[in-house]
Amino acid sequence: MEFKHKTVLQNELIKQLDIKKDGIYVDCTLGGGGHTREILKLIGPSGKVIGIDQDQTAIQYNLKQFSEYEQKFIAVKSNFEFIDKELQKLKIKEVDGICYDLGVSSPQLDEASRGFSYNNDAPLDMRMDTDSSLSAYDVVNSYSEEELGRLIKDYGEEKWAKRIANFIVKARPIETTLQLVDVIKGAIPAAARREGPHPAKRTFQAIRIEVNDELAVVRRGVENGLKCLKPGGRMAVITFHSLEDRIIKKIFKEQAKGCICPKDLPMCVCKNEPKVKLVQTKPIMPSEEELENNHRARSAKLRAVERL
Repeated sequence: MEFKHKTVLQNELIKQLDIKKDGIYVDCTLGGGGHTREILKLIGPSGKVIGIDQDQTAIQYNLKQFSEYEQKFIAVKSNFEFIDKELQKLKIKEVDGICYDLGVSSPQLDEASRGFSYNNDAPLDMRMDTDSSLSAYDVVNSYSEEELGRLIKDYGEEKWAKRIANFIVKARPIETTLQLVDVIKGAIPAAARREGPHPAKRTFQAIRIEVNDELAVVRRGVENGLKCLKPGGRMAVITFHSLEDRIIKKIFKEQAKGCICPKDLPMCVCKNEPKVKLVQTKPIMPSEEELENNHRARSAKLRAVERL
């Protein structure tokens, strides 16, 4: 399989990482290797890039495409929430930079058989790690109506969540992506379907997040990653929806906070010191030119911090 993937905010992310020639960097979402490729160009012979991905196809693809960099590139099949443990296995204590490009990759969306897309018919799957046990089929066909309604509302921010959950339960068993799309369309009133994004977009997002436990993984992965940064090392994170961005913003804000004493105390007794500083106070967004060339960049936001 060839990864035809347009990397979002690539130049901006590389700039935020402030690459050092002899640095060690971790690309926590290797995917098509877009960010890794740019880092490899900038580091010297003693530098290294560790690429982490839970998708075996991505690992094999990148080992092949970066074969000329075998001294500088290490591919690791794992979930990025275990970044600290994977670095320990490699006997690496600290790194100069870490990047995350969150969400589902274009090749996963484009490969119909993976079941991520609401535009292609495929068995309900949506597993980023094909070895994991929970699939979209399990969520759609075994969760209670209340559970479905909750996750579609919370993870999809879908106005019609309760009604969609009711229609799904009534239509079971649902085997394929387009069967599910038809059920969702039937649940959303025609007038509402004519506005905004594809009517199934939010529900598919919610199910995908549930299948891959994405939000909890993001939280743990970023918190574990911050512990692995050297002083002066940087972390850059690209998010694609508000749920992810809120998590990143909150973690970075908490880590950048100094005193956490109650405001009514006359002096600081907590001795808490900031662990990072924000590289940018506001997220970096795609340029108009990038939005024209890549529609998937539309909701992207980049945030970065530097370890103190």
